[in-house]
Amino acid sequence: MSENEDWNGKIVAEFRANEGRVGGQFEGAPLVLVHHRGRKSGRRMVNPTMYLPDENDPDTIYVFATMGGAPKNPAWYHNLTAAGEAEIERGTESYRVTVGEVTGAERDRIYAEQARLYPGFAEYERKVRGIRTIPVLALRRA
Repeated sequence: MSENEDWNGKIVAEFRANEGRVGGQFEGAPLVLVHHRGRKSGRRMVNPTMYLPDENDPDTIYVFATMGGAPKNPAWYHNLTAAGEAEIERGTESYRVTVGEVTGAERDRIYAEQARLYPGFAEYERKVRGIRTIPVLALRRA
């Protein structure tokens, strides 16, 4: 098991043990568990990630493929966009979602709101400026 898988596993266990709440760096932040299948390996995976709820649609949330400001997109982003669907755990509820990428001015507006609420996201964007645009994905209840 890689160090990242071990770290994710601890967060997943804490999330499930505490009805969708975790402590540490994610304390008080909205967190979702995204279930997906590796597009190359076929392996089932679960990744915890922060999300932003849509202000008008309770069935839509946005996730951000920051990878902590790394120069490449995370594998889960590629898996989700290739599949076009996934399952999430949000709080104590699990459900299927469709996956769509948000682009242009709408992407910029949503990302700016996330960065306003959680300044670490502004730092991630600063780190990748000129390298990549951090993708924003809309996850909509199926």
